[in-house]
Amino acid sequence: MYQDEYKRWLAADLEDADLLPELLRVQDNDDEIKDRFAVSLQFGTAGLRGTVGAGTNRMNIWVVRQATQGLANWVKTQGGTQTVAISYDSRIKSDVFAKTAAGVLAANGIKVRIYDALMPVPALSFATRYYQCNAGIMVTASHNPAKYNGYKAYGPDGCQMTDDAAAIVYDEIQKTDILTGAKFISFAEGVENGMIRVVGDDCKKALYDAIEERQVRPGLCKSAGLKLVYSPLNGSGLVPVTKVLNDMGITDITIVPEQEYPNGYFTTCPYPNPEILEALQYGLNLAKEEGADLMLATDPDADRVGIAMKCPDGSYELVSGNEMGVLLLDYICAGRIEKGTMPKNPVAVMSIVSTPLADKVAEHYGVELRHVLTGFKWIGDQIAQLEADGEVDRFIFGFEESYGYLAGPYVRDKDAIIGSMLICEMAAYYRSIGSSIKQRLEEIYAEYGRYLNKVDSFEFPGLSGMDKMKGIMDNLRSNAPADFAGIKVCGVTDYSKPEETGLPKANVLIYDLEDGSTVVVRPSGTEPKIKTYFTTKGADLAEAEAKKAKLAEACKPILS
Repeated sequence: MYQDEYKRWLAADLEDADLLPELLRVQDNDDEIKDRFAVSLQFGTAGLRGTVGAGTNRMNIWVVRQATQGLANWVKTQGGTQTVAISYDSRIKSDVFAKTAAGVLAANGIKVRIYDALMPVPALSFATRYYQCNAGIMVTASHNPAKYNGYKAYGPDGCQMTDDAAAIVYDEIQKTDILTGAKFISFAEGVENGMIRVVGDDCKKALYDAIEERQVRPGLCKSAGLKLVYSPLNGSGLVPVTKVLNDMGITDITIVPEQEYPNGYFTTCPYPNPEILEALQYGLNLAKEEGADLMLATDPDADRVGIAMKCPDGSYELVSGNEMGVLLLDYICAGRIEKGTMPKNPVAVMSIVSTPLADKVAEHYGVELRHVLTGFKWIGDQIAQLEADGEVDRFIFGFEESYGYLAGPYVRDKDAIIGSMLICEMAAYYRSIGSSIKQRLEEIYAEYGRYLNKVDSFEFPGLSGMDKMKGIMDNLRSNAPADFAGIKVCGVTDYSKPEETGLPKANVLIYDLEDGSTVVVRPSGTEPKIKTYFTTKGADLAEAEAKKAKLAEACKPILS
């Protein structure tokens, strides 16, 4: 079967000059052909993601055409403006895939608004809402290694597509022959006939205005003298992040030169993820040279932001996504109360795998903190519910532990532009009062306890990986552990049972342990990994780390 499909591709005019040489290279290797053609990339609520290359199980113009035809078939049933917004990042072939998608939509009589240069996830979410589109497409594989690309699909609210809509699109994709089934005209023809238009300056300005309006202490940064090192990790953050920071008065910004401009090969950081030290190494070296107050990095599609903060001894310490979520929640609450801009009955939202320390901070400030499933669309869904009730101004902040933050309802996905703005404003504020982010974090720990949150991952590569992951999760449910490292399990929450959790069904298990620790087990939605999230609490960091180490060791035999 897969050999037949391989031969069909060999005989076709594949248009992209990179595809045929790759197919010819593997012609005598059955395993390689099977890997490319035995299955197709699955379209889910996160869209598509895979290695760039030839075949049904790779990201290429044919997979993009097929997916976009499926999306177009759904859009045609939706009425409305019959418009789709498109953006893309710096990854290999991102611009090609974006223009390919535009050509399919235009051929189907659907209007397109596409950015004229790479722009990040929040810009796509904003344009989808601004132009009242039926859908949005973001070409990116987020923070995956360089060989990957992907295709995120968004609904009319600027949130990642719902499960129901994605299921319909997937059915339409299944009906579309990958090489012959999609309607298509060239990008040039679509521009010529008026079906494809670029996103206007009015939309870009409106996005920047919406972000800058969310400053907690406007004007503060102009005189605070913050010294910043920033890396866009060769992605899409450079223009929007520096524009907003300059507008608010932060001008002492040194860009990491090796990571300044778009480069889909990510030669300085094979895994362009601001969560990991290796990606920030160039920036950290530069920060030490410059004596910067802060080192900031955004991932390729600029929906995540990570930082390293300067410590009193001149060294730099990475701040985890949970710590930054807590710091920003604390800063926004305290600042808005001080400035009289806190709404009545404020609401913040975080994912179920994020730190319980945020619950303590929210309680302190009288903020309702809602817990949602992992995936920022669930935070977007909470904003939508508030909007439907005419109470959208109650939303002040949303975050997840994987470095995603949003303050304001202007978009419905995580936004590293506003994340960067608020982190820098917070750093500038603490600097102006003779404090620092590091000092404030220590004060929070002193007040609420020394929480530690760590994530470990177990990888399951290859075609059998998903089966192994399923087997492990099934076993955890049928043979529930009574303890981890001798610490008794006193409660289990199984998110595959919505009737018990009150949330949509999800493949997540949370174990509450007798000593107050928690262990969360969850397969990744985008990669062949099972993630374990540990929360421990100690009298100091060493005690919390020792508890985590014991729990992690106990998980290894269960998850291998």
